[in-house]
Amino acid sequence: MVDAWLTTMSTNLEAVINPLIAACEEGFLPDELYVLDNPGVGDQFDDITSMMERVVVEYGGEDPDLSVTHLETETDFQGIVEHFREPIAQIQDEGGTAAVDVTPGRKFMSAIAFQAGIQFEADHVFYLYVSNNRFYGRLYPDVPRPVVELVDFQEVF
Repeated sequence: MVDAWLTTMSTNLEAVINPLIAACEEGFLPDELYVLDNPGVGDQFDDITSMMERVVVEYGGEDPDLSVTHLETETDFQGIVEHFREPIAQIQDEGGTAAVDVTPGRKFMSAIAFQAGIQFEADHVFYLYVSNNRFYGRLYPDVPRPVVELVDFQEVF
């Protein structure tokens, strides 16, 4: 069975990496990474995805497979939905676990990711909540644990 991490991209490295680190800390080590690439990300995409792969390996997982959805425009709303719909359905059909991260990306991307995760019944819909903005822009290991919480909206509702 496959554990998969589905997310959008951001120009903010920490917004993409920190939720993944938090999930790995809690024992969720994805075998597959599904990442949405959009025109606003630019040259940072390769560095961020390489770091995502490295995080999984450093937490004891195997080198994860990387699947990328490329958008021509960042407002390709249907493309964003499909980025989540198709993998969630495939993972569920194969008996795997799908985790959608709604933390990174533009607000509309996070809203679509949240809706898709709930509507298509992903096993987890994660958001990394940082209660003190003084720690924004820091990598997870440098953020005091009392100010971060990995929220799983599938457990909240």
